[in-house]
Amino acid sequence: MKKRLSWLLLLFIWLISLNVYAQRLPKLGMVSSIDQDSLLYASGFRLIGESVSKMLSPNLSEAQFQENLKQLKQTKCKVYVCNILFPGSMKITGPDVNEQRILPYVDSVFSRAHQADIPVIVLGSSGSRRIPKGYDNEKAKADFVNLCRKMAEVAKKHKITIAIENLNKGETNFLNTLAEVTEVVTKVNHPNFRVNADIYHMLKENESPLQIQDAGKLIVHVEIAEREIRSMPGVMGDDFRPYLKALKTIKYKGPIIIEAKVTDPVKEIPLSYQYLINQLQEVF
Repeated sequence: MKKRLSWLLLLFIWLISLNVYAQRLPKLGMVSSIDQDSLLYASGFRLIGESVSKMLSPNLSEAQFQENLKQLKQTKCKVYVCNILFPGSMKITGPDVNEQRILPYVDSVFSRAHQADIPVIVLGSSGSRRIPKGYDNEKAKADFVNLCRKMAEVAKKHKITIAIENLNKGETNFLNTLAEVTEVVTKVNHPNFRVNADIYHMLKENESPLQIQDAGKLIVHVEIAEREIRSMPGVMGDDFRPYLKALKTIKYKGPIIIEAKVTDPVKEIPLSYQYLINQLQEVF
């Protein structure tokens, strides 16, 4: 009887330890239409990223937004983040910035995000943040920092976190590295304005994983895809472990969200989930 109790106790401790281990791994999600919700969930994902224009934009009527809210309540995966905060026509850097247009816009977006229980909005917006050729980059940064402080206050009002994304030179000409994004976030110095470390863009810019360590606790969101054609993790077989090790070093607690081109969803989505889980298990 005692032996049986001891065996059961050991089994219980082992199961608990497995659960704790599983909890240490970052949650995985994917930027995708919520139409793919069932496939994502069946593959193991628990988070989805959608777009501001589709889910939260002020251009959507109240009836359209309410319909979106109904859809969000029915998804198996939580819609955790929306990206592409600004349309390309709304400039947030350079000589054509109009704060009287920008701040009411983000107030509406963040209000809707709060209603939809979407806590993170990614600030990538490559066209919106592109500066004119020959424009003073340092002036652009200084003006952008001031604007971001104001946007962060609006985000605070609605309990939203803005996560600014590093974008490679193929997509924009402003803030192309994680190091530059970290510099801006440090200067903004606001808890509702933080870093989205996009590993795909880091790979395109040949950035070292050490930049993740330098950004440290400023990172609240991570995105990922393979380097060459922005394919899903596992399609080309990219090794993300050096970057995942850097995330472990900084004790990163947030999710990792795939933002990639998908050719064959039924094949690639479950493949990518397992591929990333395998590399995470090796690292964490």
